[in-house]
Amino acid sequence: MRLTFLGTAGSWPTKDRSASAIALDLERELVLLDCGEGTQRQFFQSPQSFMRVRRIFLTHFHGDHFLGLPGLIQSMCLNHRTEPLDIYGPEDARDIIDRVLHLGYFTLRFPVTVHPMTPGSSVDLEGYTVRTARADHPVPSLAFRLEESGKRGRFNGELARSLGIRGPDFGRLEAGETVRVGDREVHPEEVMGPPRAGRSIVYSGDSAPAEEIRKLSMGATLLIHEATTATDLETEANQWGHSSARQAAELAQSAGVRGLFLTHFSSRYKETSLLEEEARAVFVDAKAARDLLDHFIRQPE
Repeated sequence: MRLTFLGTAGSWPTKDRSASAIALDLERELVLLDCGEGTQRQFFQSPQSFMRVRRIFLTHFHGDHFLGLPGLIQSMCLNHRTEPLDIYGPEDARDIIDRVLHLGYFTLRFPVTVHPMTPGSSVDLEGYTVRTARADHPVPSLAFRLEESGKRGRFNGELARSLGIRGPDFGRLEAGETVRVGDREVHPEEVMGPPRAGRSIVYSGDSAPAEEIRKLSMGATLLIHEATTATDLETEANQWGHSSARQAAELAQSAGVRGLFLTHFSSRYKETSLLEEEARAVFVDAKAARDLLDHFIRQPE
């Protein structure tokens, strides 16, 4: 599971930051979280390809979170895409994306299906589930939790060898097959540890501190939370539906997440070290994201 921050800017892009967009590589498909202006160009600077995007999850319809969508879809068409694209967003998603699909002169060459979601809803997909919560923002807004299906336990190679397993039989056992050693059978469950929970990622989108997002984040592997301002401006930030870095860290601490990435930084901050320091004073595993940062999300022990 590989996370690539394509854009970490606040309400508008800057010289060093593109508008909000995050690519999540699940191996079998690429998921895009928000699609701000310039997203397709950021893909070219990253190790990912926008042609692999299978699903897009949009937190809300302020321009810095979706205005990259028209260009992205039209570029997919120009590159001869035929695979379907599914787009998920708040309750107003179908009407707004329908207008996006009719901007300018181009021919849509692949199926696009829009899925409006409401706070508290969920959808089961291929190997993972996505749940939503209401974000505290002036327009209809969602936070998303993407969670893998449960995984099998770890393969105990030392135990397998002690039972006489050799060569390709290791792979057969790992794949769930029973193998024969001499006059006995060895079953996969004999050499596999207990099942493990899947990894989970929560993305707040734009939001003031919200109890609904805290509940959605409980025990998550990683929380990606907006941190528009430092502590001295958090009252003003909250009035506009945003959070400070300190408030993001407090939410992470309360929810018991394993890691926190801060994003959506106001253009007033040329450097993010102050925001990271304020967050780490509350939650030690807080990090400020940056454009084109790559992060591998490992399976917890």
